[in-house]
Amino acid sequence: MTGVVVGRRGRRPAGSRVPLTFEVIAEILRERIRSGGLRPGDALPTQAVLMREFGAASLTVQKAMVLLKQEGWAVSRPGKGAFVAHHDDPDDLDGPEATAPIGGTTARVEELERALTEAAQQIADLRGRVEALETGGGKRAH
Repeated sequence: MTGVVVGRRGRRPAGSRVPLTFEVIAEILRERIRSGGLRPGDALPTQAVLMREFGAASLTVQKAMVLLKQEGWAVSRPGKGAFVAHHDDPDDLDGPEATAPIGGTTARVEELERALTEAAQQIADLRGRVEALETGGGKRAH
């Protein structure tokens, strides 16, 4: 993506759709993963390499890497660096969940939503039983 204009201090003008530098770096790395240039388990370029390649500041590169990790494209291995995340099906990278973390925040939210739905159903069932007992429909023999 050449010719991308980025405002000072990474701020977007109000209503602008111009991506910030860290977003551009993240998208280029995503495309390298999608195209197979970087494969699951491969080491991602180091911060120093990305800074040189994109002429970007350290913080900008760090923000791009954080974004990739949050989206499930990359994982950190302490003391070793960042690596392309493993995906069960490489075709998933082109689908609507392409930016969803694998086992990340989105997956946890979805699991919590399922648990909440189940709990709400159990509460509704219990409420029905209590109402039946209170109206005498569920009297037990003593």
